[in-house]
Amino acid sequence: MSLPEIVSREQWRAAREELLRKEEAARAARDVLAAERRQLPRVEVDPEYVFEGGDGKATLLDLFADRAQLVVHHFMFAPEWEAGCPCCAAFLDQIGHLAHLRARNTSFAAVSRAPFTRILPFKARMGWAVPWYSSGLGDFNRDFEATVERDGTLTERPGLSCFLREGDRVFHTYSVHDAGLDGLGAVSGLLDLTALGRRPLGSDRLRYHDEYED
Repeated sequence: MSLPEIVSREQWRAAREELLRKEEAARAARDVLAAERRQLPRVEVDPEYVFEGGDGKATLLDLFADRAQLVVHHFMFAPEWEAGCPCCAAFLDQIGHLAHLRARNTSFAAVSRAPFTRILPFKARMGWAVPWYSSGLGDFNRDFEATVERDGTLTERPGLSCFLREGDRVFHTYSVHDAGLDGLGAVSGLLDLTALGRRPLGSDRLRYHDEYED
């Protein structure tokens, strides 16, 4: 592996300013994409999906926990596996305290096909507090392309799906899979995937996670 060239401070500053202009252009393009993403049409979710979590059976509406938005992490953990996917585990390690999302009216949950009795000990091993549910043998993973059939075999895919709630009606607004997850994990990045985006909170700016009112 070759290392960067050694230059003077003045040469470094000139190169850094040139790269900064490209970074600013990339950020502007990202903001344009986020705005277009918020304008994607939505699809009402009709099936009554049933999940199993720490409090027993739950519907997709229950996963919102009375908030307006829901981000689901499609965690690769097939029913026959002994443990979850290491790459998905590394992604979930990046998810910070959920208070920052919840203060922005957005819930987050992981969903896998593995039975909850297998998810629970793995979750404890990893030390995660994030809500995690089993979709079991239902159609949720297939419907949102987190489990696909390839050459007659079911294959797991990592992904994120975003949902919006209006009363008791649930709408699917966005999904991303595989390499599309690269660079995601921060609160701002997750909110950029949602229909409501990074809505300003007025005086309720980012706080210490123990200072939010739920």
